[in-house]
Amino acid sequence: MSTVTPYAEAPLIPEKVTMGDVTETILKPTERMPGIGWWSLFLVAVGMLSVGVLSVAIQMYRGVGVWGINHPIGWAFDITNFVFWVGIGHAGTLISAILFLLRQKWRTSINRSAEAMTIFAVITALMFPLLHTGRPWLAIYWLLPYWPNERLLWVNFRSPLLWDVFAVSTYFTISLCFWFTGLIPDIAAMRERAQGKIRKKILGLLSIGWSGTMRQWVHFEKAYLLFAGLATPLVLSVHTIVSFDFATSIMPGWHTTIFPPYFVAGAIFGGFAMVMVLLVPLRKAFGLEEMITIKHLEFMNKIMLATGMMVSYAYATEFFMAWYSENQYERFVFWNRLTGHYWWTVWLMITCNAIIPQLFWFKKMRTSIPVMFGVAIMINVGMWFERFNIIVTSLAQDFLPSNWAFYEPTIFDFGVTIGSFGLFFTLFLLFIRVLPTLSLAEVKSVLLRPAGDKHRKESTHA
Repeated sequence: MSTVTPYAEAPLIPEKVTMGDVTETILKPTERMPGIGWWSLFLVAVGMLSVGVLSVAIQMYRGVGVWGINHPIGWAFDITNFVFWVGIGHAGTLISAILFLLRQKWRTSINRSAEAMTIFAVITALMFPLLHTGRPWLAIYWLLPYWPNERLLWVNFRSPLLWDVFAVSTYFTISLCFWFTGLIPDIAAMRERAQGKIRKKILGLLSIGWSGTMRQWVHFEKAYLLFAGLATPLVLSVHTIVSFDFATSIMPGWHTTIFPPYFVAGAIFGGFAMVMVLLVPLRKAFGLEEMITIKHLEFMNKIMLATGMMVSYAYATEFFMAWYSENQYERFVFWNRLTGHYWWTVWLMITCNAIIPQLFWFKKMRTSIPVMFGVAIMINVGMWFERFNIIVTSLAQDFLPSNWAFYEPTIFDFGVTIGSFGLFFTLFLLFIRVLPTLSLAEVKSVLLRPAGDKHRKESTHA
């Protein structure tokens, strides 16, 4: 009886690719001068970052009053961006940790970029709570350390806002360790090919003495598996805790038990879309079509379709429960979202997140590069407006009509938001110039097929 290899575990790298081709293709972009395309994107990203830096500088000098926030809308673009970027970081850990534990080999060509995206997205997200305090230069002294109640702060450990601190910082730490651990063998390979003495010495320090012995590989596999096991529950817990910022309140539109799974599914949905936005130009620019194949991208599109259906179900459940509960406040909030002051943002959210991803039911659409790239961009737009709708529409018109107000963003709100995208893309562009965008060791491990693998592969399609 022959062993049948599941299709998801079948090698996706073409037969004609050799070990030398893998090394040359993956490491060459880090060893040559960047081309005009990279410099053009980098200058655009730095320009966006400069807009954000200028906006933050003016905000720190004049105060958060330069934003469009008011009473009762104290949370607006800043917390919208925070939740958005924390969600973006979820796909990297999902691809790296959960799919690694499930032995899904198709992750090997996309996990490194996704892991890097996680690190940069969380870095971008962490600046918004600091800016929201109004005096971020005091944050290190007054906000750290929380334990054990230094300087008589006596923080409220029952507050979800405090849980965010522990959850996001833990998530960032584990993701960073997981990312760097996977990089060690590849940095050692870069060290062996390095030309200059300074470059060789820096890579030697970063590779922490890696020589590729069997003993080191055994310890590497154990450490990588350990970090994957630690990171897996964080994928589910971090955005669950972020959702508690809203779900534990009594505000209409927020006080709902569906938020934890809703936020997790939405985070994976938006995160995979951002990975797609990054990978499609990356594979074209660096000639990685044989490493990041259409089959890899199609698998990602299937996951986006599945998580998009979950998000659509959550939308329908929210509106159904608002009607079925006969709570007049909940009914008002959700009807107001559809027809009120911000109606266009809600319909844009539904169109981008629930309707457009249905294109992926068709294989021709799932395998079309322009379609998947366009759909991924629209999903990211929809996910940003989803967070905006949750925050602003609930705060604008709550229990007391005398307390109602509308939020109108200022140029500084847009400036900080543009700057956050500039920071993220600047960090990612620097990453693809300095470090390998694919896991050299893992891609090679896919090519190392046992002798009987061809027969097993044929049995799969029998």
